[in-house]
Amino acid sequence: MLYLLLKFAHLTAAAFFIGGVFFEVMILSRAVRSLEAGPREQLSRALGQRARRVMHWVILVLFAAGLALAWHYRAVLQDPFSSSFGTLLVLKICLALSILGHFLLVVVLMRSGRMTPARSRLIHLSVLVQMLGILFLAKAMFLLNW
Repeated sequence: MLYLLLKFAHLTAAAFFIGGVFFEVMILSRAVRSLEAGPREQLSRALGQRARRVMHWVILVLFAAGLALAWHYRAVLQDPFSSSFGTLLVLKICLALSILGHFLLVVVLMRSGRMTPARSRLIHLSVLVQMLGILFLAKAMFLLNW
């Protein structure tokens, strides 16, 4: 039962995170171009404040559940390249750690005042591509064998 709850928490947080990044990259970033500078900055500030409050919790649940699930598969992770499942799980973990690194980079850039719209877009696009890779690997872990 605990495994099921961990999977549910992990998948739910992943859906929220991926949906949020997808919305920002594919919809919001294009839609705000039609706004004048003042309203665009106001919307950006309001969404940024709200996203920071929500996404911190989403990321915490996502990585905490992911860590607990990794513990569940600790036997596989002791020799990850001996099975296709282990290899794909390690790749998935590497992408997740890269996304965490991107998240930390955003925090540093925001606090230092060096975040620019171009950097933000590039980071969001990179995270979106990596999340799609994680989605593929998550499914492939249970379907591919070699």
